[in-house]
Amino acid sequence: MSILFTPKKIGNVEVKNRFVRAATYEGMADQSGRVTDELLSVYRRLAHGDIGLILSSFMFVHPLGRALHNQLGIHNDGAISGLARLADVVHEGGGKIAFEISHSGRQTIPELIGQKPLGPSAIRRDPTSFIKPAAMTIHDIREVITAFIAAARRSVAAGGDIVYVHAGGGDLLNQFLSPFFNCRTDEWGGSTINRFRVMREIIEGIKASLGDVPILVKMNAQDFTPKPGVTPELAREYAAMLAEIGIDALELTSGIKSFSVMKCWLGEVPIQEILQSLPAWMRPIGRIKLKRWSGKYNLIEGWNLDYLKTVKPVIGSMALFLVGGMRRFEHMEQVLISGDADFICLCRPFIKQPDLVKRFREMDRESTCQSCNRCIGAVANNIPTRCYFNGLPDKQ
Repeated sequence: MSILFTPKKIGNVEVKNRFVRAATYEGMADQSGRVTDELLSVYRRLAHGDIGLILSSFMFVHPLGRALHNQLGIHNDGAISGLARLADVVHEGGGKIAFEISHSGRQTIPELIGQKPLGPSAIRRDPTSFIKPAAMTIHDIREVITAFIAAARRSVAAGGDIVYVHAGGGDLLNQFLSPFFNCRTDEWGGSTINRFRVMREIIEGIKASLGDVPILVKMNAQDFTPKPGVTPELAREYAAMLAEIGIDALELTSGIKSFSVMKCWLGEVPIQEILQSLPAWMRPIGRIKLKRWSGKYNLIEGWNLDYLKTVKPVIGSMALFLVGGMRRFEHMEQVLISGDADFICLCRPFIKQPDLVKRFREMDRESTCQSCNRCIGAVANNIPTRCYFNGLPDKQ
């Protein structure tokens, strides 16, 4: 039997195989951030596809941390009942689930949160919204730490098997870790230890609140910002700190949604889909810029693998999750046999083929996903995330 079909523990939770549905934004929550029947159907199909661990899309822990209109929320106790329904359909299919808790920080807009976005420092206009964030006060920071810990409790109350903390993709915790975004000179910035302080207090608070519930952290290993942010060398330092405070698993990602978006999702540049999301006055300039991107971000299978190898010597017994462009069964298998990773995370392949794990068992050996990234274009258009290989539906 292939190692991909063998069980492995994350902390005290055993996952039946090494396949993980990577955190994938679905765009199917209602306007208040609650679970819908449409979303339940997606998770039911994934669970029946024999996936070992399903990671939810990123969920806002605080109203000011909301990033998108149809994003799931875990910001109050009213979210628990709907999330419990999600957990139930996954458990009925024999899988495990982890709810990704997050705060967008500066990566949002006033129309969504009712005020200017917040970040560690009041610097650098967002290249898409052109908004410069307001600097968080000490009170704001403490409120966010409390919100993450409360969200972790809700995730477990809803039946989540693992607490999943989002510190990648340019969202708030990534912003605090990054010297590009965090220019503070108080106890929350100015040094590696101080930039890590928010993460430390959140993780330690979760552990104090929930005991031995396993914790998985997603963290950027390379921001690709115009000036250095989180780099592989800095990520190695942070990984060692995470090992010191006793997290159970680590997933390394790369790219910032606002400053280096295509580094988050290598593959084709969905030019028409992105243009469709822009106001008419921006489309001529957008077309020129997007055409310059074309051909520069071709898919690299396992593009985050070298980052895992960088942190491996400092993480002890922590499980490593590989995400990013994995398509071929034999490649996934070899990564696990070599010991470079413990779990394989797939996003776009499961959008196209929720039953891919079963297909692998039946000797299909490669995902049919073409990495066209039209599913990513759907997010920009506030359309539910599905495979749109043949194009997005026309806007009404």
